[in-house]
Amino acid sequence: MSKRNTQQRRHKIVQQVNQLGEVTVEALASQFDTSVVTIRKDLAELEKSGQLLRRYGGAVPLPQEVITDGEKALSAAKQAIGHKAAELIRDHNRIIIDSGRTTSSLISHLNHKAGLVVMTNALDVANQLRELEREPTILMTGGTWDPHSESFQGQVAEQVLRSYDFDQLFIGADGIDLNRGTTTFNELIGLSRVMAEQAREVIVMVESDKIGRRIPNLELTWQQITYLVTDDGISKQAIEQISNMGVTLVVAKTNQQQAGK
Repeated sequence: MSKRNTQQRRHKIVQQVNQLGEVTVEALASQFDTSVVTIRKDLAELEKSGQLLRRYGGAVPLPQEVITDGEKALSAAKQAIGHKAAELIRDHNRIIIDSGRTTSSLISHLNHKAGLVVMTNALDVANQLRELEREPTILMTGGTWDPHSESFQGQVAEQVLRSYDFDQLFIGADGIDLNRGTTTFNELIGLSRVMAEQAREVIVMVESDKIGRRIPNLELTWQQITYLVTDDGISKQAIEQISNMGVTLVVAKTNQQQAGK
């Protein structure tokens, strides 16, 4: 079955879950004339993307009480950032997508890009890339699995990266220190720095509420960063400070503000 059919099937599954309140794996497998293994994979991916909840033998809708206004706004900001970051990618580019929820928001906007080669250290990023109708060439770093970042890290991953060269790196951050650069809670920062060394352009994708957040672990300095893509919640002071660092600032308008016009 083609990726387009997979996407259509999953869209219909979500519709049925919301309409019926509950669906079973067996019923879905019969309806779509596919295996229960395929349906379970569909439900797993849909749960991962926050569209439903799996239950024994099936799935139910995501409870509305767990979807807070803050999460909706955050999702809108991530999607806006992902869309804007994708505009920086040219056909046939060789890119790195680091692990993380914000960097993952880039992937759904890559379907119209031709001939991409994408390296990643995250299994979920690779799996999302495989679901694209226009699937890019996918490279994995390998290395040692780090459960905290849910990504591969370590010397093996660094050696693999150094054997390639890339046009762009797309990377997130836990915080932005306006004086120093990107910061992170994760002490495994060696791979991020190798990624930046191997890419001609470094694009940091981060929500505006993380700008000004100081965290001890400095990951990338401003001198290593080409673009910073964020949402329109950024302050005028932060815009000025980041621009003075020689970084090109790209501000994405959120869905809420676009809808309010």
